[in-house]
Amino acid sequence: MSTFNWSAEAEKLWDNNSESWNAKSRAMWEEGSRKDIISFFEKHVKKGSAVCDLGCGDGYGSYKLALAGYRVTGIDVSEEMIHKAEKLNAETDAVFKKEDISNLSLEENAFDSILAINSLEWTENPLNVLQEIQRIVKPGGRACIGILGPTAAPRANSYRRLYKEKVICNTMMPWEFEQLANENGWVKIDELGVYKKASEQLSKGSLTDELKQSLSFMWVFMLENREMKG
Repeated sequence: MSTFNWSAEAEKLWDNNSESWNAKSRAMWEEGSRKDIISFFEKHVKKGSAVCDLGCGDGYGSYKLALAGYRVTGIDVSEEMIHKAEKLNAETDAVFKKEDISNLSLEENAFDSILAINSLEWTENPLNVLQEIQRIVKPGGRACIGILGPTAAPRANSYRRLYKEKVICNTMMPWEFEQLANENGWVKIDELGVYKKASEQLSKGSLTDELKQSLSFMWVFMLENREMKG
């Protein structure tokens, strides 16, 4: 009986999906669900900071960060994605490495901040990734992490687990991730709700955070690392 290797299966999946992802990533970052993330990031992380883009995919988010004045290192498990990221960023100073974000070779305290948009859901153990992020981010550094909300269609990738099938999508609710972060040395300093067009028309001013999250396509957290090292 063969052993299921999550990292190897994730690499295979994203190698196979690299073309279709590449075809739509620009639109996501320019006018779609990710269009406000860089401006949100800029509010909390000063220009010139060293930023690690975890699960960078084809590198469009890294490209946007580099153009905004950050020193960027992109990490992805897929060789095909890394090739696309390097090509897209040929005229920027961004650098890319093929690695599993659950087990990084990066040095401790190497970065001022990380960006991880819809990345932790594609790992076997999101807590391990959160601990790796804390290891590579300086005390007081920031982590901008996007978690799929209840209305996001990609959450369906987890469904077959109910039939005890091996899946490589580990979806969680935004509130679950927030609690996980709070219990492991992170403090939320800001957040950004991303909604489908159908729900953008709804007034949300009187809703609690939990109800706002329940309508979201994605919830983006800005966290601060409160762990003191050394």
